[in-house]
Amino acid sequence: MLLDAFWSEVLGTGILLLLGAGVVANVILPGTKGAGRDWLLINFGWGLGVFMGVYAAFRSGAHLNPAVTIGLWVADKPFFAGDAGTIDPTFGNAMVYFAGQFVGAFLGAVLAWLAYKRHFDEDADAGVKLAVFSTGPNIRSYSWNLVTEAIATFVLVYWVLASGETPAQLGPLAVALVVVGIGASLGGPTGYAINPARDLGPRIAHAVLPIPGKGSSDWSYSWVPVVGPTIGAVVAGCLARLVVTG
Repeated sequence: MLLDAFWSEVLGTGILLLLGAGVVANVILPGTKGAGRDWLLINFGWGLGVFMGVYAAFRSGAHLNPAVTIGLWVADKPFFAGDAGTIDPTFGNAMVYFAGQFVGAFLGAVLAWLAYKRHFDEDADAGVKLAVFSTGPNIRSYSWNLVTEAIATFVLVYWVLASGETPAQLGPLAVALVVVGIGASLGGPTGYAINPARDLGPRIAHAVLPIPGKGSSDWSYSWVPVVGPTIGAVVAGCLARLVVTG
């Protein structure tokens, strides 16, 4: 069952990154049909990536995000509960989920690169090519960028934890719309990673892929989209444990 959960997270997170990185590539790379900056198109692309990824990863509970796994772990909620059994929130099980998420994110980014290979080969600013793979702030201030990522991730993870206790059970479409809303409202300062795997896995892909003129992978910033969402997830999990399951 845990092996099924691993591959489920690989598949779901891979689809999320393929579509998310794909919409960014379509908007910012030279010569594409969608070329021309459109923030809302990017927001909706990521939201629909979440929507499809959640359906694809039904065998694991469709976390797709280490922050969601951490939030469930802190709130002491099962990682998965279904007819096949339950996956408890333990350290070992969390590591399996994390592994699936990071592998899936890396593979999804590689597939997005393959889909836009000829456009990556074109002349473009190195920062534009990196932006397809990973996030970065317009105003670099590590402490405040960390705060932004923590707040945005708190909103996502607390909503996931709280909505699971409501009778509505709105499902994948609601999660997708929450992601769109977070991007439209809180995504401006940092590009809203809100997911350590979504940023680190593709950043590693950027570092190893043979992309002409790609420049640095900006490792000096790479800890922010990992630590910020982790902080937000822990706070969300603690609050959910007190308020939601109280």
